[in-house]
Amino acid sequence: MRLLFIADGRSPIAVNWIRHFVEGGHEVHLVTSFAANPQLDLASISVLPIAFSGLKSSESSRGLNQALGGEGRIGFRTAIRHWLGPYTLTSPARKLNEIARRLQPDLIHAMRIPFEGMMAAHAYAAQAYAAQANLQSPLLVSVWGNDFTLHGSATPKMRSVTRSTLERVSALHVDCNRDLRLARDWGFPPDCPAVVLPGAGGIVPEIFYTRQKVSTGGTIKVQGNVLEIPDESPVIVNPRGFRAYIRNDIFFKSIPLILDEHPDAIFLCPAMEGTRGAEGWVSRLRLSKSVRLLPKLSANEMAEVYRRAQISVSPSEHDGTPNTLLESMACGCLPVAGDLESIREWIQDGTNGLLVGTLNPAELAEAVVKGLNHPDLIERARLANHEIITNRALRSDVMGRAEAFYREIL
Repeated sequence: MRLLFIADGRSPIAVNWIRHFVEGGHEVHLVTSFAANPQLDLASISVLPIAFSGLKSSESSRGLNQALGGEGRIGFRTAIRHWLGPYTLTSPARKLNEIARRLQPDLIHAMRIPFEGMMAAHAYAAQAYAAQANLQSPLLVSVWGNDFTLHGSATPKMRSVTRSTLERVSALHVDCNRDLRLARDWGFPPDCPAVVLPGAGGIVPEIFYTRQKVSTGGTIKVQGNVLEIPDESPVIVNPRGFRAYIRNDIFFKSIPLILDEHPDAIFLCPAMEGTRGAEGWVSRLRLSKSVRLLPKLSANEMAEVYRRAQISVSPSEHDGTPNTLLESMACGCLPVAGDLESIREWIQDGTNGLLVGTLNPAELAEAVVKGLNHPDLIERARLANHEIITNRALRSDVMGRAEAFYREIL
């Protein structure tokens, strides 16, 4: 197949998905909304900024984003994109039309609605209005976990453009059944094909696997450095980083309550090193002895962190199927997550994870302490989650279904 992907080429989730088709021998072209070097053997790559994605963040805007983001509030840059981004689609849509006319792909796949899917749908609408036949390829759009619940509902214009995008697509890929239901409510035609598959393409079992015996002490290698974990210290990992829909304020406020019960607990926080918000919480709550703010980790490093941890925490208010959830399940962590409809598609509270109904520090701390106090629950969850991942989320199966879905669309 000759495939044209429209995605953020910096995104590991998008790159993991696209890599399957590159390695499978298909002719793969990428239009990336941010300047990126995804290290793939692509037939072509074009940078096409949309919704101010071509603008470099200044130090002041990065500071605002770190101060505002990650605590249930939209960052400054994201808010600007919500209000003004939908008005910037015409020029990049015209350029996308030209790229598609030159390449003549069998299928165009935009890998989220805002703003890659919006731009592609705008291009289809523009060429139809002009009675041209430039974009005859089917348009597949992926929905990520917050496209509807966070971004699509952010402003009146975002609602309008999200709805018009769904009305124009040929097919839809979602990572949870909830989003397929919401897509119908937003105007996705009932006779168009759809598939529910993990957004990053599934779990690679050679990387993300669980050990029979969990080691609590010792060392972890992180980007060439050695991270010491005291013997017998329970380990909790928060793999979500700082995002507008992750309540890291709740997470950090819960830590002193957890330490009251387990004073030797260690909290590992990948992708938070150098983040002003995380550093502020650690300083204000005097958590430097217990919290390790880590850089962004490779897949192999993340897997080692998961295997060393007993519990993986995801204090999220908006989610589909987080890749980190599946990775932590595959590596034997007990998931503790916000009680969202999409998460309940994977986690049964008290059986293979713990769900926190009202995100507040006390309830999150209570769930983590419950997990640490019941190693039998961790063991039952480890066995159950191994079976769930094997049956529903292995990369070979997921991407095989994805490729079959492409052919169904064609």
